[in-house]
Amino acid sequence: MHHRTVEELMTRDVVRARRDMPFKEIVKLLADNDVTAVPVVDELDRPVGVVSEADLLRKSSAQADPSGLTPVPHLEAWERAKAEGARAEELMSAPAVCARPEWTVVEAARLMAVQNVKRLPVVDETDRLQGIVSRSDLLRIFLRRDDAIRDEITGDLLRGTLGPVASDVTVEVREGHVSLGGSVKVRSLIPVIERLCRSVDGVVSVAQHIAHRPDDSQNSAKDG
Repeated sequence: MHHRTVEELMTRDVVRARRDMPFKEIVKLLADNDVTAVPVVDELDRPVGVVSEADLLRKSSAQADPSGLTPVPHLEAWERAKAEGARAEELMSAPAVCARPEWTVVEAARLMAVQNVKRLPVVDETDRLQGIVSRSDLLRIFLRRDDAIRDEITGDLLRGTLGPVASDVTVEVREGHVSLGGSVKVRSLIPVIERLCRSVDGVVSVAQHIAHRPDDSQNSAKDG
């Protein structure tokens, strides 16, 4: 079974900012490249942070409303410093949360969820920038064709990994939803098959209707 890696999904031509890039140049950089955030790199092209539209908007939100109708929001010291920042290194969110090219989609998605970030700069073993992967990049695995998912399940998992014990299991895939049928000799094999199917890239859900012989765990207890 082949899990898609960050290297396969990431954008390689990365728009980046230097630490000393001025505020207005960052705004122009985002607009010209139609992106909402860029990694900020040092002189060795190593990510030190990420500057996003949200970071830049702090400057506007911290300003007083000319009409006097909207009070200036209370800002923590670090938020005030960012609102008053003029260069990328003063505006960025740091440190940069990065991924490695060999990571699977699952590893990258978990890190995004834990760190509450929308994108991850991808770095090599020397921490130099190699690409960037976003939430939308990771979601591309769910665009896999149903026949490709079915072929991977039947070929790599059922016939390859499990072999003859799962030869009578049938697989149907529709819009990423997997339906398992057929039969197995050993009941305890069913959750294993279901778990393996859920781990296939592009699978949205798994429903199983696999028949089985009487509970083999009871037979094992009698034999003991």
